[in-house]
Amino acid sequence: MPILEFLQPDAVIPNLRARTKKQVLQDLSAQAAQRLPELDEREVFETLLQRERLGSTGIGDGVAIPHGKLAKLNRMFGMVARLDRPVDFEALDAQPVDVAFLLLAPESAGADHLKALAQVARVLREPGMLQRIRNARDESALFALLTHNAASQAA
Repeated sequence: MPILEFLQPDAVIPNLRARTKKQVLQDLSAQAAQRLPELDEREVFETLLQRERLGSTGIGDGVAIPHGKLAKLNRMFGMVARLDRPVDFEALDAQPVDVAFLLLAPESAGADHLKALAQVARVLREPGMLQRIRNARDESALFALLTHNAASQAA
């Protein structure tokens, strides 16, 4: 599943101001709830927090992919945020996180949820991609970078 299918232009945050992992998760939850009226901000936050308790979603190289499944959601939803300042996310490589990609899936998503996580990780691990994400001038450039990349991978 290409990122294009679940990343929308309004789901790109070029300058998220959060100082802690908890704040990042709270802010992403609030932003997701604004874009998905069927979701409750608190429920999204609790879902993300519960997943973090299993182990950090900080995958290394300054990247985190907080994710979870929600009963009220009827489609895959992605959101990307660049943090204005790196945050300790208890990542696998102990490096602070400055790029977060939120992925929310319907409870019934099954393997599609894992495929979407793998797609996001693949795109973010492409050589030079993180630097291009960090250098993108605004949300439209960031969105174009991610969706163009996903489209070229699907071809």
